[in-house]
Amino acid sequence: MRVLIQRVTQASVSEAGVEFARIAHGLVLLVGVGHGDTLSQADWLAGRVAGLRIFEDSAGKTNLSVIDVGGSALVISQFTLYADTHKGRRPSFLPAAAPELAEPLVQHFAAGLLAAGVAVQHGRFGAHMQVALVNDGPVTIWLEREAGSAD
Repeated sequence: MRVLIQRVTQASVSEAGVEFARIAHGLVLLVGVGHGDTLSQADWLAGRVAGLRIFEDSAGKTNLSVIDVGGSALVISQFTLYADTHKGRRPSFLPAAAPELAEPLVQHFAAGLLAAGVAVQHGRFGAHMQVALVNDGPVTIWLEREAGSAD
């Protein structure tokens, strides 16, 4: 599984011009699922994201997590994180998991964040969405957990 993390001051997601999710200070999390990904990976990633110290404390040091600052997360499924661009000019998305595997893992990841104390909003799985955000910093981090990885 892969998560692209963006620290934001605000973010929203819309479909066909109608906004259905919004957060203030927090994280936009684009989540990709590959073949063979598991609940264990989703659990590990949720725990890592919830505890990742990427928010500034009063001294300006990145010592605080999204939980520490009372931030929220906007979780959006993003199969294009598994784009294979090695051949030609058109990406292949064959490395991305099928929707019947990906959707439950994205939901499990979001539930793990919620269990850790992070308020969660969701994108719509499989929808053509418009995501608006104000990246704070900017801070953008790539986090990946491959199947069979040791803690």
